[in-house]
Parts: sequence; C-alpha cells; structure tokens
Amino acid sequence: MPWIGESSLTVFQKFCLNILKCGPMPRHIAFIMDGNRRYAKKKHVEQSKGHSKGFDKLADCLRWCLELGIKEATVYAFSIENFKRSKQEVDTLMELARDKFEKLFEEEEEIMKNGICIRVIGNLSLLPTDIRKLIAKAMILTQNNQNAILNVAFAYTSRDEITHSVKTIVKAINDEKIQRDDISEDLISQCLFTSLSPNPDLLIRTSGEWQYIW
Repeated sequence: MPWIGESSLTVFQKFCLNILKCGPMPRHIAFIMDGNRRYAKKKHVEQSKGHSKGFDKLADCLRWCLELGIKEATVYAFSIENFKRSKQEVDTLMELARDKFEKLFEEEEEIMKNGICIRVIGNLSLLPTDIRKLIAKAMILTQNNQNAILNVAFAYTSRDEITHSVKTIVKAINDEKIQRDDISEDLISQCLFTSLSPNPDLLIRTSGEWQYIW
C-alpha cells in the first residue's frame, strides 16, 4: 500500500466531497493510530498484520485529506510508551517503519507531484540509526514542498516534547543566549517539536472506542 492511497471514490462519494468543500474546512487534522492490536485479535491474525492494515487505512485517510484540500495532517504513529511492549512487537513496528520509509522513495514522483512536505517529530535519538537516516532523507527530499504537510510523530510523547523544550531553554540560559526573564509561554511553544504547525482543528483516534466529552 502506498503512503497516499489511490483515489477510489464512488460518484456519490465525490458528490458528497464537493458539497463538503463548499463549507469551512479544517486546516489541520491529527490522527492517533490506535486499535491495531484489537483489530488483529478480532480478525484472528498476527499483530504485525493488524499494524500493516492500520497503515493501509491511514493511506486512505491521507488521500481523503488531499481530496478535501486539508493542508496539514499529523499522524501519531509510535509513542515512546510503545517501547515498553514486547521486543518482538517493537521489532515488528521498527521493521514496518523501515519498510514504509524505503517505499516512500519508490513513490517519490507521486509525493513530489502532490507537493507533500514530510516532517518527522519526536525523540529520534531513540530510533535505530538506519531508520533515522531514512527519515532525514525523506525530510530533506520534501522540505521545499508547500502544497500539503504530513507530520509523523514517531518516538513521541507530549511529556517528552515538553521536557525537550525546557532543556532547550535551560541550555540557552546556561549559554547566556537568553535571560531568565525571557522565559514565556510563547518561548516554550517555539521550542516544541510542533512549533511549525498550528494546533489541530480536529483530532481523530482510530481505536474503535467511543468517548463522550461534556
């Protein structure tokens, strides 16, 4: 399955899509990839198959975002907490990531034609060296694309992101580049991995579970 799914909308779906595009559209949608293991258990298949199917459905979602003209999408693909899972599952997820980033370069023409800029955010130092190199290559390749942005949160948690921001500020103070009085909410925000992106307008968790927030 490619990174961006092929357009396979029915005539009725295209009609609905055109109606939706007449109204206000979110600028930024975020997806929390969840429920792959439950899917695998329900379908009586290996967990690796569940994770692979999850990526396939994500590719469809990204195609829909392009069709709707949504400018930015963020995918929370792998949490730092996931490293606590079994070695076999972590190795499977790393191999899946390795495979998908390698395939990205096979789809270079399509990615570039759609003008998609790929950013990978998170504590990348926790990842295997070869995956870090693939990520760097993908970001350099697409850095000047301006039609749409795909953020992939990999080895990421919000707590780690905040910790990284604080450490960056502390180092700047120790290096005498800023003063303590310069610390502000805005400065902390500028030091986050997500500093280049607006806040998501819509957050979707693909777990199959429903939660009502009043």
